[in-house]
Amino acid sequence: MEFITGMTRTDYCGNFRISDVGKEITVFGWVQRQRNLGSLIFIDLRDRTGLLQLSFDETSDKAVFEKASSVKSEYVLAAKGIVKERSAKTDKIPTGDIEVFVTELRILSKSETPPFEIVENSQTGETTRLKYRYLDLRRPDLQKNIMLRNKVAKITRDYFYDNGFVEIETPILMKSTPEGARDFLVPSRLHNGEFYALPQSPQLYKQLSMVAGFDRYMQIARCFRDEDLRADRQPEFTQIDLEMSFVDVDDVLGMIEGYIHKLFKEAIDVEIPMPLPRLKYLDAMERYGSDKPDTRFGMELFDLSDIVKDCGFSVFEGTVASGGTVRGITAKNAVSVYTRKEIDKLTEFAKGIGAKGMAWIRYTDDGIASSFGKFISEEKMQEILNKAGAEKGDVVFIIGDRKNLALSVLGSIRNEAAKKLDIIPEGYNFLWIVEFPFFDWDEETQTWVAMHHPFTSPMDECIPYLDTDKGAVRAKAYDLVLNGIELSSGSIRITNPELQGKIFELLGLSDEEAHNKFGYLLDAFRFGPPPHGGMGIGLDRLVMQMIGAESLRDVIAFPKLKDATEAMTECPSRVDDEQLKVLGLEIAKTEE
Repeated sequence: MEFITGMTRTDYCGNFRISDVGKEITVFGWVQRQRNLGSLIFIDLRDRTGLLQLSFDETSDKAVFEKASSVKSEYVLAAKGIVKERSAKTDKIPTGDIEVFVTELRILSKSETPPFEIVENSQTGETTRLKYRYLDLRRPDLQKNIMLRNKVAKITRDYFYDNGFVEIETPILMKSTPEGARDFLVPSRLHNGEFYALPQSPQLYKQLSMVAGFDRYMQIARCFRDEDLRADRQPEFTQIDLEMSFVDVDDVLGMIEGYIHKLFKEAIDVEIPMPLPRLKYLDAMERYGSDKPDTRFGMELFDLSDIVKDCGFSVFEGTVASGGTVRGITAKNAVSVYTRKEIDKLTEFAKGIGAKGMAWIRYTDDGIASSFGKFISEEKMQEILNKAGAEKGDVVFIIGDRKNLALSVLGSIRNEAAKKLDIIPEGYNFLWIVEFPFFDWDEETQTWVAMHHPFTSPMDECIPYLDTDKGAVRAKAYDLVLNGIELSSGSIRITNPELQGKIFELLGLSDEEAHNKFGYLLDAFRFGPPPHGGMGIGLDRLVMQMIGAESLRDVIAFPKLKDATEAMTECPSRVDDEQLKVLGLEIAKTEE
């Protein structure tokens, strides 16, 4: 092994070009591969910026040539030499016009054969790659993702700093408060039997920052939620968090639109048209069956209730008579893809997300085939087709049920069908969803529950409905959606003590319960809270969408697996009895 005394890196491997020919340079990096052709040796040296070819021939110093012949993949090298124009150029890499004829070579570190090849788009199983994540992160595609994430973080800070925001760090160890998911709890040694929680978000602390008079707060914050995982969810994640004083909805949305425009232009050179479109929650549900619709394709929902309420098909008639709704979507030019077998699969999918079943119509060259056609007249079928805008080659999917369920199921079917038909174009379709319902009806408990955290403000004109018509109350809440993915949520907050007490009362929280959970914030609001609002943007999801990744694990350096374990460090893990004893804890035995 050799040290690098006397050698200083001139630049990174991927930064040299034809204009550098004739210069003496020093580079460091890892061996991507070595090609020994007898009298010629070529080494592709890799660092985080790319590849640079090193060359050795019969004119090379003998010791240097022998050393070059001994290196293997993933050895760490320091090389000094002269930049030359390559005789066999390649456009596959940015440095393909040049090579470095090496005059001094040092092997800084040797490597065993790695468990998988360090290449882009590795076919090695994810579990193996995550076990050796430090090697996986050497792959150029993952390094590009992490470097883009770094760029996003810098642009984010620059934008908010330039707009008068103050970056304030909030505690990682905090009081457990209800925020919609399970807390990760941390036992206290000094206060036996008591626990901290890891923050699901810095929500209450950022509101306290407004009470403190900082006016504009931001933070790239770590957040933690103990919930089941999926492709776009991790137990720990990063949030671009912000709060603003003396604002209403338009002020917050305008600030974020400026950020999105700057970010996409500077990070990936994409111009996002401004202002971003807005869609009210109820309109989003009616048109797309989702409060986070992908608007890159059509296939909007339509209402068949009036047409089928007396159609002769008892399922539809019964649904409408009981206060439900019958809705549908039309998949254009889909008959070749949606055969009876594929429709059966989609029906099972619908059942899996709550539907009792799914009706359908296939409009083929041979005529109309339908799951309910024998129950209705030809005239009524034509009415349905006209409402659906269906033509030969199309397939119509229909769901009849309670309104909320019918809409959400069709929204999921819409996304599933679009993927199956491969009709989703590339691009970035941003959308604001605004005017969310303040309350949500819980079928299980038959009560109204808060759709958002209890400090979300109702719209001014809706306050009179709090006692008389909870379903009509809309919130000053807003979500930012990108290509069917919710990137962020936010709201204007309640700062009026009387209104806040009223909301707690409507949510079934007694004064004592409210004080136990939120006492320090309620106390703070006694001392002149400014009107304020804000939001949190999922940084991981944002980068994931920017690069078109399939999973958050592609944009997080050290992610967890689907079961919330980390393959590399094998956490979570047991701790010894002494550590538990100090904390006053004992592991309960579970039955086999």
